[in-house]
Amino acid sequence: MAARPQVQVYKSTADKAEVTGTKVTLPEVFLAPIRHDVVRHVHRDMSRNAMQARGTMRRAGHQATAESWGTGRAVARIPRASGGGTHRSGQGAYGNMCRGGHMFGALKTFRRWHRRISKEQRRYATVSAIAASALPALVQARGHNIDDVPELPMVVSNEAGAFTKTKDAVKLLSAIDAQDDCDRVLATTATRSGKGKWRNRRYVSRRGPLVVFADSEGKRAFKNIPGVDTCNVNALNLLQLAPGGHVGRFVIWTQAAFDKLPEIFGGFDEQSKVKKGYSLPRHTMTVADVSRILTSAEVQDKCRPKRKNEFKVYKKTNALKNGRGKVRLNPYAAVAVGVARSLQKKATKK
Repeated sequence: MAARPQVQVYKSTADKAEVTGTKVTLPEVFLAPIRHDVVRHVHRDMSRNAMQARGTMRRAGHQATAESWGTGRAVARIPRASGGGTHRSGQGAYGNMCRGGHMFGALKTFRRWHRRISKEQRRYATVSAIAASALPALVQARGHNIDDVPELPMVVSNEAGAFTKTKDAVKLLSAIDAQDDCDRVLATTATRSGKGKWRNRRYVSRRGPLVVFADSEGKRAFKNIPGVDTCNVNALNLLQLAPGGHVGRFVIWTQAAFDKLPEIFGGFDEQSKVKKGYSLPRHTMTVADVSRILTSAEVQDKCRPKRKNEFKVYKKTNALKNGRGKVRLNPYAAVAVGVARSLQKKATKK
């Protein structure tokens, strides 16, 4: 990304994308380090915070009148429903392995459902997701169809923010060749398996482009297109930038939203004007190719020359019987032997 300091702005005319002639400077947020581990961790905790506390009824599974038959009847000692004349009589009850019994480790409303997320980590994850959205390899690895998209990051003129009709939005997506990704989403739409079909989430599909605006205008035109999400640049959400905790979302920026990124996130040497005291995280290493650094002429000149025969290969010896082998393992052994011999000589002289 550092090799391309400027990005072209596109607009749609006659079902094709034309360059407006203006170029915008690439914000430093796109050069931030991409930390997959931080993104996964923060995404997991953020998705947990959307959960509602739920639990089982206190007497659930214990509403049957049951008592164990005890031993001596060649049956298990699980409590059994009383009564007669029905299929229920004699059935096991209460246990988590029984039909109509209680749940093992029943859910409680006082469980720790939610997670606290530090502000610094949340910002780091958001910055990493934005930086990853500008790398075509990561965007394609996530499954987006961007083979014909002119360039990433994709910046369109501010006319997109003034759209009120869906047909204008579709025309723009077709012009910048983002419609292929929307068609991919439409082709993957399927009926959800399980009981979610009953609960107002009948269909599942992949994720398509994310259109980022500088204000709330224009969202209405895009909201009915399959797979297309919209958001405000002042409220960028990691759950949208990296769905499932995987970076590389295909993001389409309006020019006004793109120009606001330096103001919101600042730079490596410049603090943000919106987030108090915040500047972009730096890379731990500016050059990740460690072997190239170690073998470079500058580093090798400072290293002392390698001594010949520095490490000798010794034969396997028994250190209890071999004196040299004992000294190699314990250098003090030679001193101890000398002291023992001197004491022995003194004893013989006497």
